[in-house]
Amino acid sequence: MSVHRDSQRIVIPGASSLLGAELKSLLEESRFAGWDLSLLDEETAVGTLTEAAGEAAIIQPVEEGSFSRAKVVFFTGSEAFTQRNLLAARESGATVIDLSGAALSVQGATVWLGTDGVGANADNSKTLYAIPSAPGLAAAKLLDALSPVGLSRMAIIFFRPVSEAGRAGIEELETQTSQLLSFQNTGQPVFDTQVAFNLLDHYGAASRENLRAIRTRIRREVSVAAARHNVVDPSIQVLHAPVFYGYTFVASAELNSKQSQDALIEICRKAGFTIDSDASSPLGNLNASGDSAIHFALPEDDSAQPGTWWFWGAADNIRLPAATAIKLAEKLVE
Repeated sequence: MSVHRDSQRIVIPGASSLLGAELKSLLEESRFAGWDLSLLDEETAVGTLTEAAGEAAIIQPVEEGSFSRAKVVFFTGSEAFTQRNLLAARESGATVIDLSGAALSVQGATVWLGTDGVGANADNSKTLYAIPSAPGLAAAKLLDALSPVGLSRMAIIFFRPVSEAGRAGIEELETQTSQLLSFQNTGQPVFDTQVAFNLLDHYGAASRENLRAIRTRIRREVSVAAARHNVVDPSIQVLHAPVFYGYTFVASAELNSKQSQDALIEICRKAGFTIDSDASSPLGNLNASGDSAIHFALPEDDSAQPGTWWFWGAADNIRLPAATAIKLAEKLVE
């Protein structure tokens, strides 16, 4: 089925998620302002009252015909929800942009890293795109920046905020923090362990949140950039951080060319990173809040390992992938 050429319909399955809400807000500020937005989600969110284009809107269930005449479909819900509805969206003839991670396992899907030359020279036969997570986008951009100056090896540790588990994750951290400060036992329905005041390398056995699976997704996203630059895949680790919003990360990069701090700062700036150089205001996850840019502190050399540099960064885990998805859509839609 082919979509009507003049269609101005956008469908957002997963609209009640934090990512879906952010995407909808950014769409209303983009060239798609004024387009018809259809908000869909799983049964538990159906009937939720929200707004679109300044008017009241109700989140609807996915039904037969939900994707008809859609120009673009943005999947922003869970990976399982996307897997159940991806075929119907593709059969509608719309361009499908997936932010859930489900499309990473679909043959023929294009992983778009935000630095790719998609637009005027795009292959019009490609209608399924995967947008990496914030860690995947950050790692890919760092590979793009450092590969031309002799990157030989990289390792990155990402610190995951609870908002990656949605509103329920935020509420659990908030509740646990309050309960612990009041010397009460903590509730653990989302993470099955204490996440407040705690750094972890995995959650409880009964938790649906799985740091190992998240690490696997990030590795798959980053491997696309590594293959393009013909460099070894970075080593990736993901840890839980007791913060609400924003990924932070530390990267160790080994270079086989001699570089100064000033040179690396300029390289990172040209790659699109925002450099936070104010020593009186240390970089943290809050610096990136509400920003689609990836923030870096000044790179530091490792005195014990010549040629090795440390990078400390932060990115908004919701805004960055949402803004990247809209950037892609603007390039693809005439």
